[in-house]
Amino acid sequence: MVTTLPAVPAVVIAAPASGSGKTTVATGLVGALRESGCAVAPFKVGPDYIDPGYHGLAAGRPGRNLDPVMVGAERIAPLYRHGSSGCELAVVEGVMGLFDGKIDAASHEPSAEGSTAQVAALLGAPVVLVVDARGHSQSLAAVLHGFSTYDSGVRIGGVILNRVGSPRHEQVLRQACDRVGLPVLGAVPRMAELEVPSRHLGLIPAAEHGADAVNAVDAMTRLAARHLDLPAIRALASATVDGPAWDPAAEVGPPPPGPRPTVAIAGGRAFTFGYAEHRELLGAAGADVITFDPLHDPLPPGTSGVVLPGGFPEEHAVALAGNAALLAQIRELAGAGAPIHAECAGLLYLARTLDGHAMASVVGVDATFGSRLTLGYREAVAVTDSILFAAGERVVGHEFHRTSLAAAEADGFVPAWGWRPWDGAPAREGFVRGGVHASYLHTHPAGHPQAITRFVAAARTFSARG
Repeated sequence: MVTTLPAVPAVVIAAPASGSGKTTVATGLVGALRESGCAVAPFKVGPDYIDPGYHGLAAGRPGRNLDPVMVGAERIAPLYRHGSSGCELAVVEGVMGLFDGKIDAASHEPSAEGSTAQVAALLGAPVVLVVDARGHSQSLAAVLHGFSTYDSGVRIGGVILNRVGSPRHEQVLRQACDRVGLPVLGAVPRMAELEVPSRHLGLIPAAEHGADAVNAVDAMTRLAARHLDLPAIRALASATVDGPAWDPAAEVGPPPPGPRPTVAIAGGRAFTFGYAEHRELLGAAGADVITFDPLHDPLPPGTSGVVLPGGFPEEHAVALAGNAALLAQIRELAGAGAPIHAECAGLLYLARTLDGHAMASVVGVDATFGSRLTLGYREAVAVTDSILFAAGERVVGHEFHRTSLAAAEADGFVPAWGWRPWDGAPAREGFVRGGVHASYLHTHPAGHPQAITRFVAAARTFSARG
């Protein structure tokens, strides 16, 4: 008989609305717990890539995402068990407001799909509500009463008062929490020096922010250690998930015998968006995975497949254009039919130009940075067979960018995806030809492990051609 270990206990850090300070509190809590000797598993609800980078710095282990929309609700518990293996406690940072998620006018559920509330319910974990205390007084009790009773499947276990103005202000807010029976698990004063520099899509990624990101995480850790009730938070933590952990090897099946192809993943400051499970699935499918930095590196020797993930190439276009040798290598590989998987930033790198700077010219389009934000989940269908998907396969992906292409089509390419936006007008997006699959759409590999199997098989075939 196979026995399953009890789930690692968790707390879910949520808020009534975006901008309440979840990332500061969650990152600081992870760091403070780690400094107290606790092995902490950090998670982020939703498709966000940036916050997990700060979580990872604080925890000393990869930050991971829990997104029911991208991977399916049935995978949340297995992915949680996988990501928290070997830890004593997990801290799950929420997304937007507690009940916010995928917008679906037809849904009558109190908590939106993909919301922090849904993930907390799937984990059976208590919610700690971070409240931006600015402007709040006794009426906070009514706000907390509403959040506590809105969805019976969600348990709010306590409150952290953030940006408290004075000792008197804190006293009044604590009295409001007492009125609705919610314990105060911390009171954090206003600390403007902890603001982390941001960019058009949110915080500057930790990998780009360098030493300043480390210093910011250290400051958040000190703040949490000083102002949060760590023993009470640890005592509150719990989770009810059961069943086996997610296993990348089981998802992709055993790889065929023979040499392992080399798959190169772009990293460094320009390509910081990615999921830890992607590399794990590639390795389980039989690839040797090597990271390279397109700002200055060549491709690793023997590369037979390339992954170009998301990031901020528009911030590094001059340096990317300056690595002409790598651009030529990418162009040569694409012309030879090697599998190249490019998402968002990767698509821009394969374009002809980015803000007037020469890129790889694999896809004959020009890209520019602008002020319009394209954001949201997309229920997409593969328009054609590719190195990732068979025609007709359906995915849920996510768009998040302020760049645009001068044309939606390129000579010799067919669209990667089709979907219907909220206004019902059919859309076609992305580019497929030979081994190239380039698109603005981000997907989560754990939701579509068969795509990784196909990609590594294509890399194996290309490698065997010599």
